Amino acid sequence: MGYLKDHPEFQHRVGVKFIVGEHGCPIPEEDREDPYSCSLLNLTEPAVVGQEAGAELELVRVSDHGALMVSDVSSVALDFKVLHPVVVTRLGVFPAGPAYLLPANVTVKLHQLDQEAAVVAARFSALSAGTQLNGVWYKPVDQFILPKGFEGTLVWESEDPAALTQINSSSSSSSVELDTGGGVLKLGSIAEGILPHRSALGFPGLAGGFTFTIYEREALAGLLRGRAARVEQHVAGLRQQDASLQRESLEHGDMVLVDVVDTYRSNERGFLRSVRNAEFSLLLKTDDDCYINVDAVLMKIDHKGLWRNNSWWGNFRQSWAVDRIGKWQELEYPSPAYPAFACGSGYVVSRDLVQWLATNADKLKAYQGEDVSMGIWMAAVGPDKYQDPGWLCEKECYLDMLSSPQHTPEELRSLWARKSLCGDPCGCPWGH
Repeated sequence: MGYLKDHPEFQHRVGVKFIVGEHGCPIPEEDREDPYSCSLLNLTEPAVVGQEAGAELELVRVSDHGALMVSDVSSVALDFKVLHPVVVTRLGVFPAGPAYLLPANVTVKLHQLDQEAAVVAARFSALSAGTQLNGVWYKPVDQFILPKGFEGTLVWESEDPAALTQINSSSSSSSVELDTGGGVLKLGSIAEGILPHRSALGFPGLAGGFTFTIYEREALAGLLRGRAARVEQHVAGLRQQDASLQRESLEHGDMVLVDVVDTYRSNERGFLRSVRNAEFSLLLKTDDDCYINVDAVLMKIDHKGLWRNNSWWGNFRQSWAVDRIGKWQELEYPSPAYPAFACGSGYVVSRDLVQWLATNADKLKAYQGEDVSMGIWMAAVGPDKYQDPGWLCEKECYLDMLSSPQHTPEELRSLWARKSLCGDPCGCPWGH
């Protein structure tokens, strides 16, 4: 900012705004499902501590076989996420019809998402049925601790689709009870007609269950008892942050406060809302941990004639695989790969494209991140892409780079100090 303000040409040519969510997440990070969103870790203490330590819980109970139906697929899968460590003790399958007495030839496997090898597995047949409990046949498995954040899939497979029996999700039967241990497990949808993800191992549904114990119950109980105090302290800190942001915005006039909760998952909404009333010829989007070589960017715009309409200038990722887990988890985009999108360290978009985004902002679906969302939105328009590796995708440094991401505030200050001192942000010849 100081470099631009002090530059005799750039101070009149370039405007810089920080896009900031108007609302901080009121949930402390340790009480969220993950650090990238503002979803409450929705656990309930009575359901967790109201049982004996080490008690085995059943994911599903069926008191009336009328809630079951014969499957028409050979593989059924249930996705789930662990929100507090658990130990799976047995895998189970529903009995086969029409009498619903014994299981047919079915294999049950528990996978970590996007992993081919099963963590544990069990095989069932009428001759090797296991033990029946509350409408489910179970077999014991090797016990492993599934840590918080573990994302898994329970898969039921049979060569004969008629051998699989699953919950009739369209019925409103009260004879099916699901127990997630007070919320330590978060289950995927089992509704009919759900489109399976590209790497799904079966059609969404529930063809049995598993038993589990909650690991370190007392630690979980303590976490829940301390939540109210943590929230109070966190909200007080947010009020101080809000006041600081307001003061800085009034003093420098370099912020656009948008009506979103300020988290990674809300970046795309913040971007769309920030450009609605902006005045500019070209828009350069970057992140606050990135170095931008403003001189090189403006010089290339002039020399390459990048002022034209329907243009998008950046370093584009092609055929980038969609992730199902981690920070970039994508559950909404069904294809195996994203359309081309520019690395987030920096890209330039023509005004007409930004106006199209602003006009359609309320109709555009947000995906897991701003960069991939931009690629999906732009695929509907078909802009002219200008590929330029000078917009670095990884943390590197070159004299002729246009941008470099993932720097700490101290590193950014050093880059700019060297840039001002000798013109080379990567290092001056005399060792500064």
